[in-house]
Amino acid sequence: MNYLTRRLVTFPLVMLGVSVLVFISIRLVPGDAITAMLGTEAGLLTPAQRASLETYFGMDQSWFTQYWQWLGGALHGNLGISVTYGKPVLEVILRVFPLTLELALLSMIVALAVGLPAGIYAATHAEKPSDLIVRIVAMIGQSTPSFVVALLAIYALSVWFGILPAMGSFTPLWQDPLQNLAQMILPALTLGFAFAAAVTRISRSAMLDILSDDYVRTARAKGVPARKVIWHHALPNALIPVVTVSGVEFGYLLGGAVIVEQVFALPGLGRTVLDAILQRDYPLVQGSVLFIALNFMIVNLLVDLAYAALDPRIRLGGN
Repeated sequence: MNYLTRRLVTFPLVMLGVSVLVFISIRLVPGDAITAMLGTEAGLLTPAQRASLETYFGMDQSWFTQYWQWLGGALHGNLGISVTYGKPVLEVILRVFPLTLELALLSMIVALAVGLPAGIYAATHAEKPSDLIVRIVAMIGQSTPSFVVALLAIYALSVWFGILPAMGSFTPLWQDPLQNLAQMILPALTLGFAFAAAVTRISRSAMLDILSDDYVRTARAKGVPARKVIWHHALPNALIPVVTVSGVEFGYLLGGAVIVEQVFALPGLGRTVLDAILQRDYPLVQGSVLFIALNFMIVNLLVDLAYAALDPRIRLGGN
């Protein structure tokens, strides 16, 4: 059994563990869907009315029965009906996921386009004033919460330029690219700022280690131009830790950047899950977390496969 097959076999086991964990966790939160939906009016319900609603939502059954019925539906692609939206959970998830996917991709592009060159520049100018400046900026980027960056960006645009970013709606890229970019660029820059700081520090550290290796010194001794040594000899090996941190961060972003989506009022997956938790929408929370876990495992699998492509010395599943 090769590496890819072994990883794919573990997918159902991990998904089963995640489903059990989220099923129990959401039900340990005080309150229920009836109270969240009706608010203070829930206290006015008669016992018969409450019992009727509990039967309607399936809350009168044991946890084991509820989980078994939900799991049986999930195996057939039915994640249940969202209490909040009154629609199938999978339909709700697929409606909001394109925004989250685009935001994650744009943030990744910003982070790699800024962080990788900055890290390489700092490594090739180690212990110089420019290296110190890059490290300070990277440390500030990692230590500043994303919601602070988002609020500062909104304040700067509104006060200095007299404009506000488009918020509260989402226009798909294929419908109006310019409107879509206007809605997504600021959230992407906000997320990409902290992500770029992490990429900068990781790529700088990796490049410093690689540049001190024997094969790099040999290439320099042979008279290979410095630019070729950096970009063709050192960079491919230095990319492995960058791919690792990028894959993990991208997996998190696919789960929804809750704070940034909340600040910019973007109807993405993270904000949807947050609202579902507040509304005790059990089917939507369970389905969303399961969907996020699947995405995270796929991204991690692709990262592992990328290792072998970047470094031929790595053999996945070899003896």
